[in-house]
Amino acid sequence: MLELSRVSASYGSVPAITDVNISIAQGEAVGLLGANGAGKSTTLRAVSGLVKLFAGKVTFAGVDLASLPPYRIPELGIAHVPEGRQVFPEMSVQENLEIGAFVPKAKTDRARTMELVYSIFPRLADRRKQLAGTMSGGEQQMLAVGRGLMLKPRLLMLDEPSLGLAPVMTDVTFEKIGEIHKMGTAILLVEQNVSRALSLVQRAYVLESGNVIMHGTSTELANNKQVQAAYLGI
Repeated sequence: MLELSRVSASYGSVPAITDVNISIAQGEAVGLLGANGAGKSTTLRAVSGLVKLFAGKVTFAGVDLASLPPYRIPELGIAHVPEGRQVFPEMSVQENLEIGAFVPKAKTDRARTMELVYSIFPRLADRRKQLAGTMSGGEQQMLAVGRGLMLKPRLLMLDEPSLGLAPVMTDVTFEKIGEIHKMGTAILLVEQNVSRALSLVQRAYVLESGNVIMHGTSTELANNKQVQAAYLGI
């Protein structure tokens, strides 16, 4: 469904990712692992059209994403939940969710999709009139994921969803992501908590200095001595 073929991108003159090859099948959960600055977030931004490619190709369901302006990419069914949540603090929970359904396809069924989001995240339903900026970090993360779901995505890209969360909220967040995946939504997960990520995804790629240095099933990577030493503390 999603394929990155020899993708390279930079910020100005500084290379960020080089010759990255990644593929995701329909309904699959795939992880991007690596240290800070490895190029994980840039890879997501390359898919969303938020960083320009200087080499390679990104396709989704056969469509060349580089040929589209960034605002057209969500219309294909790609939702990007950025690092740091980035909710609209002066707007209510419900208003934040409504913004997520801004493409024509999602607008037609917005009320039903919102009820689905509230069924996945009951806490958001309880706080639908509350200003997003007054919520806890964990609640804001639920809201950010819920806003992405309002797009009715075929692919949900999540950038560090456990960042800054207490352990109990991390547990809840990963449980909910698992539920979303079981509904048939493909997941592309960027996560520094490697053990938690590998417990959720089916396959993963490991990035280092902007390059994919290995990939495999979650079991293969969890048993890989290099991964164990670098990321799992074994």
